[in-house]
Amino acid sequence: MVRGKKSVERVTELMKEPKHIRNIGIVAHIDHGKTTLSDNLLSGAGIISEELAGKQLFMDSDPEEQARGITIDASNVSMVHEYEGQDYLINMIDTPGHVDFGGDVTRAMRAVDGAVVLVDAVEGTMPQTETVLRQALKEGVRPILFINKVDRLVNELKVDEMEMQIRLGKVIDKVNKLIKGMNEEAYNNGWKLDAGAGTVAFGSALYNWAVSVPFMKKSGISFKIVFDKCRAGDMKYLAKNSPLSEVLLDIVVHQLPNPLEAQKRRIPIIWHGDKESKEGKAMINCDPKGAVAMMVTDISFDPHAGEVATGRLFSGSLKRGDSLYVMGSAMKENRLQQVGIFMGPKRVEVEEIVGGNIAAVTGLRDAFVGSTVTNLLEITPFESLKHYSEPVMTVAVEAKNMKDLPKLVEVLRQVAKEDPTLVITINEETGEHLISGMGELHLEIICGRIKRDKGVEIVTSEPIVVYRETVTGRVENVEGKSPNRHNRFYFTLEPLADEVVDAIKKGDVSMNQQALERRDALLKVGFDKDEAKAVKMIKGTNILIDRTKGIQYLNETMELVIEGIHEALAGGPLADEPVQNLKMTLTDVKLHEDAIHRGPAQVIPAVRGAIKGGMLIAGDSLLEPVQKLQITVPMDQMGAATSQIQGRRGQVFDMTSEGDTISVVGKAPVAELFGFAGDIRSATEGRAMWNTEFAGFELVPNNMVKEVVVGIRKRKGLKEVMPTPADYLAV
Repeated sequence: MVRGKKSVERVTELMKEPKHIRNIGIVAHIDHGKTTLSDNLLSGAGIISEELAGKQLFMDSDPEEQARGITIDASNVSMVHEYEGQDYLINMIDTPGHVDFGGDVTRAMRAVDGAVVLVDAVEGTMPQTETVLRQALKEGVRPILFINKVDRLVNELKVDEMEMQIRLGKVIDKVNKLIKGMNEEAYNNGWKLDAGAGTVAFGSALYNWAVSVPFMKKSGISFKIVFDKCRAGDMKYLAKNSPLSEVLLDIVVHQLPNPLEAQKRRIPIIWHGDKESKEGKAMINCDPKGAVAMMVTDISFDPHAGEVATGRLFSGSLKRGDSLYVMGSAMKENRLQQVGIFMGPKRVEVEEIVGGNIAAVTGLRDAFVGSTVTNLLEITPFESLKHYSEPVMTVAVEAKNMKDLPKLVEVLRQVAKEDPTLVITINEETGEHLISGMGELHLEIICGRIKRDKGVEIVTSEPIVVYRETVTGRVENVEGKSPNRHNRFYFTLEPLADEVVDAIKKGDVSMNQQALERRDALLKVGFDKDEAKAVKMIKGTNILIDRTKGIQYLNETMELVIEGIHEALAGGPLADEPVQNLKMTLTDVKLHEDAIHRGPAQVIPAVRGAIKGGMLIAGDSLLEPVQKLQITVPMDQMGAATSQIQGRRGQVFDMTSEGDTISVVGKAPVAELFGFAGDIRSATEGRAMWNTEFAGFELVPNNMVKEVVVGIRKRKGLKEVMPTPADYLAV
């Protein structure tokens, strides 16, 4: 087995041969055993010792991860695996399973071509299994299945050999059902998981053994031997004769695509440019001599080297000193200072990285997660990354010592770059800084890191819930006047149809598309042809349509109109919360012929006032974040579980029983879920297992809107009365 320095040399040799590369992600629900599995794969590749595998948690390099026993950041590693006499390079990403860190999974799925989906043999598929599988299929990433903790079936549940095989079969069926439901075309084209075909493995990551049907034929180890050895507790026999790393990496090499095969299928999904263009062909063919096309999927900070951008290189090659551009930034030249790969927490420098690999580079000052890096001035950027959940909780952060304030602002900007699922609002005037994240744990970890890793002592407020604003009715031709009264803008506002909102969230409709492609996508979701052609802006799930005809000077003023709309959408009129699901149609404009009288100071307030005042006339209301809850409890605790949901303005919409346990599925507003963990434990004597999952935003009940709005306005230092259209529209 190649170790140490030789291992790095072999990795760099194999990086130049895309057909011998496999880019894979390990994905699963929390605590199903991803990091333990990663340890054993690394031990098989000679990167860590066999004795430490499963205990070292090599990929959890952060002290917080070690202490909590969960993965918080996705980590990359490159290793070599020999299959049928040929060495293969496996670039692997271990991802988090906790719902609060789902953004890392989304980003990792852009970088890889195949996913090892882990499922606990006892617990079966869980809500997060479904979410990570959906993310993989959306990105065109091919899944294989590893059913972990098979020994628990035998030793804890005391099943017999027949029952063991039936239960494993049920897990495969359930995962296949999910794949078919999410992408029937892929399912029918050979992505159906099948133990006989060798796309499923069974084993125990903790005890370092696994079996698959092809390996059984090779090793002679049958299900009967597996059952007998588990029962006898002889895990060492299984680990010696059917080692996990060999079984699973054989499947990875044999079943998952190399970059040459994968990019032919994936590029049309994630890139909307012309496939017949020179750069399009280079990406599809993974051409090392083509244009550089890299998608940044992660940014981290190295105390010595500064900002490290990690991402998938689809074509071209990267060398130290290369000049590159970051699409969507100021398009200044960025010069690469170091080019390398990750080996867990360590970054190893290499001479050159070619298309088809996962690269880690320094020197890209302007890079951000989701950005397209290239050596061309004109190239269509990659499809932006769509995260499944949105920030639902906020904490206010202040520096403990005033002298640390400039450093805190810099650290918050760093943190926002590292984790794009966070929304950070920096108010330089009031000194209040807000961090919005996926949940209590997410915010706790981020604040802990600011203190520990970044060295800034901070004071945090209690978590606050993030709301959204939207309109419930329609208003026509609201007039916005500029302060000098010489410019007028007329808007029609109404709610955006659910089908269009879904299409934007899925990425089927975006401003990155070419105009014709966007028009066709909008026609599919119910827009008429003229509207679909006239889309000028998509911001979040809000759309601006320009239905004006032949208005002089409007083209040069449109940028300011959009800026005014952005300001209005950033904080709605009711409670200064972000606006979503709004359809704005510009119907008429009257502009002063002298450019000096239609500058930013005139146009922006007129547009902002028209949108905010119009929203109040159209029935502006608040949306609150809702989470789906799944609580598994013994039968006799069912009442306690349902009352925990119903007592929090929640609804129960499904109950399923299996054996002597029952799963209660419901939903409840995030505002009511503070302290839920402690309450559910005490209500069920500590016997409940539960999961939460983001379930979108729903309207706040009418009878509560005023109370919630006044509460938010008081907290933000705004007037503690309900606003009226006259507050925003000039008379």
